Amino acid sequence: MLKILVGHAYYLKYDRKQWERGKPYPPLATIQVAALLRQLGHEVALFDAMLAEGTEDFVASLHDARPDLVVLYEDNFNFLTKMCLGRMREAACRMIAEALGTGARVIVAGSDASDHPEAFLAAGAEVVLIGEGIAALAELIGRLEHAPGVAIPDWVAGLAGVAAQTDGQLQLTRIGALPPDPRLVGHPAWDLIDVERYRSVWYERHGYFSLNMAASRGCPFRCNWCAKPIWGNHYMQRTPADVAAEMSFLKHSFQPDRIWMADDIFGFRVDWVTAFGEHLRATDGAVPFTIQTRADLISERMAEALAQAGCAEAWLGAESGSQRVLDAMNKGTRVAELIVARERLGRHGIRACFFIQLGYLGEQLADLLATRDLVAQAAPDDIGVSVSYPLPGTRFYELVKAQLGRKTHWRDSGDLAMMFRGAYDSEFYRSVRDLLHEQVALQQTKAGTSPESRRAACAALDARWDALIACEDAHRNHDATLPPAPRQIALQMR
Repeated sequence: MLKILVGHAYYLKYDRKQWERGKPYPPLATIQVAALLRQLGHEVALFDAMLAEGTEDFVASLHDARPDLVVLYEDNFNFLTKMCLGRMREAACRMIAEALGTGARVIVAGSDASDHPEAFLAAGAEVVLIGEGIAALAELIGRLEHAPGVAIPDWVAGLAGVAAQTDGQLQLTRIGALPPDPRLVGHPAWDLIDVERYRSVWYERHGYFSLNMAASRGCPFRCNWCAKPIWGNHYMQRTPADVAAEMSFLKHSFQPDRIWMADDIFGFRVDWVTAFGEHLRATDGAVPFTIQTRADLISERMAEALAQAGCAEAWLGAESGSQRVLDAMNKGTRVAELIVARERLGRHGIRACFFIQLGYLGEQLADLLATRDLVAQAAPDDIGVSVSYPLPGTRFYELVKAQLGRKTHWRDSGDLAMMFRGAYDSEFYRSVRDLLHEQVALQQTKAGTSPESRRAACAALDARWDALIACEDAHRNHDATLPPAPRQIALQMR
């Protein structure tokens, strides 16, 4: 039996935007792995960075746990871990150094580590898992248990999907993305989470408490900007009964007011969602929940089934109001489907929210204004706005990598900086983001507002749009390296 400290390196306090947002969730994938390691017979402790003050808290956990092995396993369900956020990578590297200083062995896993294992090996990690890495992790731990002093070459011998440095050389055999490992079953190790600390933050900031769970892993769709270093295009869905049992467990154990379903794509099939709702009603396990989904999945039957199951809010990957941008993204959805999906969800009492992406390759002013018009017509209940982020391993990254300069990743999620030469500079896109948010806020303040006040607010917002459009040429990237026209981009990606 080994003493294992499982942890992750996403510190909410190192991400000012997310700290101010104040919606922390426990590291779901991390505590799934912790549960698996306990099932394998090991003594497991958890370091949860989410609400920690900083890496100094990790040092204290090391001294308390005195582990033989530290496994830094990032939460694959936290979409921010798909990015290389500079502050989090720096934190992980400091944690690796601290762990080595205690004599513990160190294994690292996560999207950034899968894309850039050399950065974590240089910091002192002995092994980096590529992808989900569950099979390799179980084998490495078994070898370490039987030979605690095993040298790195022998520790990783014959294992594919792991990266290590031997004799100063990177040793890595990539095996491609594998389906989600079926060994990650059963409840995560919720007993290792300080749930009351999370509850306190949520109530202080929002007046309610939300927890997270996931009904599936992976996504079968092929949007060309979405990084999938963990599962590729594999998708594995749990049974409706199993997911309902977990929601019932959370409801009766921790009394959350809401649940965030962290799936990339929730539900997928109407019959699954219908059965899920039936199991929840049979066990009194329903908690109002939020999902991520796609417009083309929201049929009338799906909207009704989601409502019956207790879905309170659905975030749609709208991305753009321009069909040519959606086509260049290989999104596979139509602008008209977004409007219909929003209407269907609204009729069934489900809040419909849009993820918006600005600055995609080839997007021009007319496309940005089409997005503004989509938001005006569909009137989503909320929006999340970002700019296109070139993630390694994506087709989008391959198209723009020649344009990438010294800045290759964001420091934190509030960076919102363009890292390739889009049509406009970062300041312009930040202004568009702010105006879109103001537009949604204005649309949500209809009740209790006098017609005169609304007209004045609308006129002021229109004036700000007009002013931004009038000076857009000053923000344009006038350069011969501008990306090709959208039609050429679409042809390149076939």
